[in-house]
Amino acid sequence: MLSKISSRSLQYVFAYLFVLVSLYPIVLMVSSSLKTNAEIFTNPLSLPGSFHFDTYRKLWEAVPFADFLINSAVVSVTSVVLIAVSSSMAAFYLARFSYRWTGWLYFFFVMGLMIPVKLGIVPLFLLMKKLGLLNSLWSLILIYTASGIPISVFILTGFFRTLPVELEEAARIDGCNHFQVFWKVLLPLIRPALGTVVIINFIHAWNDFFFPLIFIQKDTLKTIPVGMMVLFGEYETDWSLLFAGLTLSALPMIVVFLLASRQFMEGLTAGAVK
Repeated sequence: MLSKISSRSLQYVFAYLFVLVSLYPIVLMVSSSLKTNAEIFTNPLSLPGSFHFDTYRKLWEAVPFADFLINSAVVSVTSVVLIAVSSSMAAFYLARFSYRWTGWLYFFFVMGLMIPVKLGIVPLFLLMKKLGLLNSLWSLILIYTASGIPISVFILTGFFRTLPVELEEAARIDGCNHFQVFWKVLLPLIRPALGTVVIINFIHAWNDFFFPLIFIQKDTLKTIPVGMMVLFGEYETDWSLLFAGLTLSALPMIVVFLLASRQFMEGLTAGAVK
């Protein structure tokens, strides 16, 4: 009994230590956004002596942060919706229909995991130029959607294959067609996998710096990672404004992670067939 209690206590100790180590950078970022530059340089690891919320007001005056935030939200949300819809339907087809070309089609999606998208930056730039999508948010949306579909199809196909076929058979006996089986029966059961897909692709689209730097030149269309670069001066940098911008940009990711992780943790398939 004592050994079980001691082992459980050690598990809690390690869990709390892991939580503290994980949360410390976030706490440091938030506290630095409430400091002045002098406090950041003199006491970088301490809590602020007094809270200065003027930093956030100065941030909105120094850069068009609202435009950066809206652009990042439009690109990330649209990309995630397109990825979730297209990859879930493709994964349902690959997992539940067996034709001669199904294996090759699945291999085609898996190949997307092996080839880095950045290797084709020159052809992509020329393609976007011919399509007239340079300095357009649609260039980023299309690239993020295309690059996010392979990993999403890979995850969702494996999850679809774990679902019992008896659920579909029962639905077809009740008169459901293929789309109704997908939409009403199987889609609610893959919400844990969809949560994983949403988290992966939203964080990638929200934090990406490379493609917005290449395809977006207008200041009003820049996303947060590229737009925040204007805060880095040639001779000096206002670190309090930078940390304030990082804090505001991290809030949507934290919210999405909390919502999607809850879906990920739910065992919706448990007890589906009784």
